[in-house]
Amino acid sequence: MSKITAAITAIGGYVPEYVLTNQILETLVETNDEWITTRTGIKERRILKEDGKGTSYLAIKAAQNLIDKSGIDPKEIDLVIVATATPDMKAASTSAYTATHIGATNAFSFDLEAACSSFLYGMSVASSYIVSGRYKKVLLVGADKNSSMINYKDRATCIIFGDGAGAALFEPNHEGFGLQDELLRSDGSGREFLQATYGGSSYPSTPEAVAEGKHYVFQEGKTVFKNAVFNMADVTVRILERNHLNKEDIDWLVAHQANKRIVEATANRIELDEDKVMMNIHKYGNTTSATLPLLLNDYETQLKKGQKLIFAAFGGGFTWGSIYLTWAYNS
Repeated sequence: MSKITAAITAIGGYVPEYVLTNQILETLVETNDEWITTRTGIKERRILKEDGKGTSYLAIKAAQNLIDKSGIDPKEIDLVIVATATPDMKAASTSAYTATHIGATNAFSFDLEAACSSFLYGMSVASSYIVSGRYKKVLLVGADKNSSMINYKDRATCIIFGDGAGAALFEPNHEGFGLQDELLRSDGSGREFLQATYGGSSYPSTPEAVAEGKHYVFQEGKTVFKNAVFNMADVTVRILERNHLNKEDIDWLVAHQANKRIVEATANRIELDEDKVMMNIHKYGNTTSATLPLLLNDYETQLKKGQKLIFAAFGGGFTWGSIYLTWAYNS
């Protein structure tokens, strides 16, 4: 019996209709298009405006897009993982709600939270379930409604984040395609530099905290940028060295879309040509857990069976890592 690997066999994605451009942001905070574009590479981001609709709405839309494109029967899905930093509610599982609404009635489900690295970590988890042999179809969704925790008077954060979702189906592969290796890391000493303090168990929300805007996300940009540049590049180099790969071997770099300069720094570290670097930050901004699957969704038609992909991400906590995966199908 051949060895089982976990391969991505289908992709889906969704972004909300409302487009928040740099020009609109100029009317909200002291900023301008040139300043934002030069420092981040972002031109616009999508925002989920409808009242009462949260991350699950985005996740359901992305999952349904995958189901419609692939023709899979959702009742065949064994597990639904929603990777997110912005769950719908406390206590109630966003993944369970998502699974029910896409018709995955035979699946169990859970949420996974590792900030911007959530989908990357989720790839490791989904792969492990498949390789165990106990499950045949694992749906991993990366989704975030970042606008729910953004202060649109804070120039440091409101220019960066957008809303969106992407989905990937993992299935067993007997040809050797799929997840090949991973290098995942975390460092809790970085928590103070990127987080939303109030609203969690340490600091429950109070009327006073909300009035002062303490429930919004906070980021110390320079520290986060420095750590992201170093750590994303470092694990990417190490995953290449460990698998005896060079720049000619790599077909695509699939890097978390936090800042164009961070992605470029990671690509430059491994001397990868620009045309091998997936990029959509100009369209969506930083969609945190959704950046990696949205990249795959946008570039799906260019992906070919056997191509070598290097994933890299960095997020609050701090969390970061890299995954080496070979693509399993032609679009």
